[in-house]
Amino acid sequence: MKLLRIGPAGEERPAVLAEDGRLLDLSGVVPDFDRDFFATGGLDRVRAAVAAGGLPEADAAARVGAPVARPGKVVCVGLNYRDHAEETGAAVPARPVVFMKDPSTVVGPRDRVLIPRGSVKTDWEVELAVVIGREARYLDSPADAPSVVAGYAVSHDVSEREFQLEYSAQWDLGKSCETFNPLGPWLVTADEVGDPQDLGLRLSVNGLVRQDGNTKNMIFEVNHLVWYLSQYMVLRPGDVINTGTPAGVALGLPDTPYLRPGDVVELGIDGLGEQRQTFVPADHEGPGAPEGAAA
Repeated sequence: MKLLRIGPAGEERPAVLAEDGRLLDLSGVVPDFDRDFFATGGLDRVRAAVAAGGLPEADAAARVGAPVARPGKVVCVGLNYRDHAEETGAAVPARPVVFMKDPSTVVGPRDRVLIPRGSVKTDWEVELAVVIGREARYLDSPADAPSVVAGYAVSHDVSEREFQLEYSAQWDLGKSCETFNPLGPWLVTADEVGDPQDLGLRLSVNGLVRQDGNTKNMIFEVNHLVWYLSQYMVLRPGDVINTGTPAGVALGLPDTPYLRPGDVVELGIDGLGEQRQTFVPADHEGPGAPEGAAA
């Protein structure tokens, strides 16, 4: 299934993209795609409702929000593609590089992204996001990971490199700026994705391709990451894991300009949909007013 949330920011309604291309309203079946939804068998209720038929159609022209409402945490993995580590001059890590991103950074896939005040190094990163569907603590092995994964989504881990690498020994300052994690358009359930280690990722800036990779080139695969993280924190339903980005970021491309107001970034992952964002100054009135629907 392809689940999405539509409507104005803060007023999104749950919906599903049917196999025939119709957008169906799920607000009469579940209140939202949040922690309670995943923890209480919401995916099964949606499947049953879709199979039964009769769901009303939703407005296909509506704004698309992030497909997960209020994730409890966004856990990120850095330097998880060998080519990205090499382009940034970092050593290939022996263990996953883990950091946290403020969950309030999560916005819709076509919402405007705010360039922070004082920023000179706002950068792009297309990533595969994993959405947790069941609580995971101390998983026995990576083989147990698929049982706790609800699905996958396109994630844009926007980063401010000066804040990230020059202002602090921790990365959080450059990762948690307002609007710095567009997510979606869909949450695609795991059964529909197939092998998460064989998905093409791509990103362009103003029409110029900057990233073109594949998840098969991850250093630490999805199942390993979920298992590994469960040894150090409790992964709860609705949590999001950003699994790293391939080569092609501004940080690793000599003489490549960082993002400035008016730049347009487009990105996508095979089977998971596409995103498009225009970058605007942080003194703009706010991150809303997307450029259109993305269903």
